[in-house]
Amino acid sequence: MVLLKRFFDLVHVTDTCATTLKKELISILSHYNLQVENIRGQGYDGASNMRGEWNGLQALFLKDSPQAYYVHCFAHRLQLALVAASREVLQIHEFFTQLNTIVTIVSASSKRHDQLQEAQAIENANLVAQNELETGKGANQISTLQRVRDTRWSSHFNSICSLVKMFTATNIVLNNIIEDGTTYAQRGEAYGVSKILLSFEFVFTLHLMKEIMGITNVLCQAQQQQSQDILNAMYIVSTSKLLLQQLRDGGWYNFLANVKDFCEKHEIEVPNMSAQYVFGRGRSRQRSVTVEHHYRINVFLATIDSQIQELNSRFNEQTIELLTLSCALDPKDNFKSFNIEEINKLAEKFYPLDFPSNELNILKSQL
Repeated sequence: MVLLKRFFDLVHVTDTCATTLKKELISILSHYNLQVENIRGQGYDGASNMRGEWNGLQALFLKDSPQAYYVHCFAHRLQLALVAASREVLQIHEFFTQLNTIVTIVSASSKRHDQLQEAQAIENANLVAQNELETGKGANQISTLQRVRDTRWSSHFNSICSLVKMFTATNIVLNNIIEDGTTYAQRGEAYGVSKILLSFEFVFTLHLMKEIMGITNVLCQAQQQQSQDILNAMYIVSTSKLLLQQLRDGGWYNFLANVKDFCEKHEIEVPNMSAQYVFGRGRSRQRSVTVEHHYRINVFLATIDSQIQELNSRFNEQTIELLTLSCALDPKDNFKSFNIEEINKLAEKFYPLDFPSNELNILKSQL
């Protein structure tokens, strides 16, 4: 079996609505005498005009060719899409803006960078003395804060992890700027950012995104591999979904306890979880739910749900099964994955128009 890739054309379009794109694609296919009804797969990025379930490009082609199954493009950077999905939760969107501001201020000059490194070295020495940090190669290395870059898929998770690790050192540098900043603007900005850093809301969100992205990071890394192991990727997808669901269903109390421990360690005030949570300001202020309800429902569950929903939209059960069964046709290593039963199941379940019952019997004998 030989797999062929062909680049057909690059076409200018007046707009990017799904109907326009479909019209142009059909025109190109017709030029090469390729029929729409013979399409057996589609792959696009995550734009709504492409993947929309009802009116997206993939849905329009499915109406003409019901066996043209849509699979989200693996090359599309998953972590950036997951971050974008999480930012639909307002507190998460605000968090990433604040995170970027904190890192930018603390890393603004070589002097501040040196102060950060020095503070981290002292912090590491104290932790080693208290047996809270292991010694040895790489165990207590001095690192630096990582910037969030919207074009780099790993930067968000790295930035979050670096701030958790260097939280004390970051606060020390901010206090240095508050006391010794050369202008009132520097001192005032550092003061405002320090208040954010030491707020329960920021710490809560920092740990939530670290927990969630720690689960999805393995999948994001797997999708960046040039040589894809589809079976392994589908296993990681299923595992990621399961871990997120477990965190959603039973992880709240342990997570909240960890956040409270972190706050206690850094002398950050923890709000009364039974108190009324205040929405808005001035006359628009509302006290309809408790603090715990707000953080658990509006932030914790809402953010996890955004990740599960994004993964499900890319990797629903049908897609996972289709890709898993298709691996039986992988020619790699002299068809090492060849499996007659799975090939039969693939043909019977996903391509019944190509393989009616009599054709299935012939296929079985040929295999």
